[in-house]
Amino acid sequence: MATDCEAWLNANPIEADDLSDSFLSGEEDNAGLVVNKNIKNEINGNWLTSSSNSIHEARLKAKAKRRLRKNSSRDSGRGDSLSDNGEGKGRGLPKKGGAGGKGVWGRSGEVYGREVVDQRDPNYDEAQENCVYETVVPPLEEKDFQKTVTPIVQEYFEHGDTNEVVELLAGLNLGPMRSEVPSLAVSLALEAKASQRELTSTLLADLCGPVLSPSDMENSFDKLLQQLPDLVLDTPGAPQLVGQFIARAVSDNILSKSYIEGFKGRVDCQYTRASLDRAVVLLKMSRGGLRIDNQWGTGGGQRPVIQLIKEVNLLLKEYILSGDSKEAERCLRDLEVPHFHHEFVYEAIVLVLESKGEKTLRMVLQLLKSLSASSVITVDQMRRGFERVYMDIAEINIDVPRAYYILEQFVDKSFVMGIIDVKLRDLCPCRGRKRFVSEGDGGVVKHESY
Repeated sequence: MATDCEAWLNANPIEADDLSDSFLSGEEDNAGLVVNKNIKNEINGNWLTSSSNSIHEARLKAKAKRRLRKNSSRDSGRGDSLSDNGEGKGRGLPKKGGAGGKGVWGRSGEVYGREVVDQRDPNYDEAQENCVYETVVPPLEEKDFQKTVTPIVQEYFEHGDTNEVVELLAGLNLGPMRSEVPSLAVSLALEAKASQRELTSTLLADLCGPVLSPSDMENSFDKLLQQLPDLVLDTPGAPQLVGQFIARAVSDNILSKSYIEGFKGRVDCQYTRASLDRAVVLLKMSRGGLRIDNQWGTGGGQRPVIQLIKEVNLLLKEYILSGDSKEAERCLRDLEVPHFHHEFVYEAIVLVLESKGEKTLRMVLQLLKSLSASSVITVDQMRRGFERVYMDIAEINIDVPRAYYILEQFVDKSFVMGIIDVKLRDLCPCRGRKRFVSEGDGGVVKHESY
């Protein structure tokens, strides 16, 4: 049989391309030989024979055929082979259009329906049908309370948004620590500015309801009154300040009006008694027209300009009467308007121009010198105040005829005392005018600047 195959191969040479084509078409027998129905080299059912060289060539061709078959079997799993419908099924392309394999999300754009629970499942639990899952926040412990709430209150002093504080505190499971929030906020406000105390009173009013209850407020102020002996060590005015917080809380209806009356005859601490007395006095004054809702004042940046100008003028008049520059400096700091100190300089100079005598000029110079030396009023604010007077001197001169002369004297003395520099002094306007002294001068024109 082998001799017949060799003879047939010699008579019908097969190229490598023919071998690959015949293999790819799948027309092979079990022996790996191509069956050709149109064989013309068969004579009377017998195969033709050939020489020994043709046997060697047949072996090479068979070897090439096996190699082609082996390479074709490797290429059948690659991405370059395509199925009948043109979709890739080889290596390198997503399997099943991205919906196959482990850990995949499924085919792109596929929408999953509601999963139906199989009641015949051995792990089926009827109680899971009505199960509701919620996020559980553990209650805030006492040791973590101050570390969590203190930054929230301090940031509130900067931005003043009570809604943000309400959201942050509502997200915490305060539990029994709810009554500690007002006492912590008031304790921080005792060492803060007046505007921040006003913010604290506003915060307590907004927290009552969404986060805190009236009973929480009462428990918190009870604790504050008990802590007054310790608070006085750091803040000597703590009893009066806590009394103002209590009066404001009663005015804002977050404390009942009977809260203060409940302490009658039960107070032994002098600080607690002083705090309650302060609250009672403020509540009585409110009935006479005092607005407790604005007892702390408002921050400088939140007050209208007209109100700030009135307070600056009042401060200057009190200083002229008392002569206490330290008290004037403290009042100017309490206004909390460092960006508005140029208005203080402007009003002080106008007060000198409108006054009579040297006393006001001398006192204002001393005050500006003190404020400049302590850096309460910066060089920039001092310069802006003087420049504003320079620009308005023409209008001021209408009401004060000697305004140019007084301003020139004031600027020269300010330069001598080191309040302003030489550049700002040289910018001072100097008005000159011509006048006839008298008829006896013979029409001589005299120049005078003042």
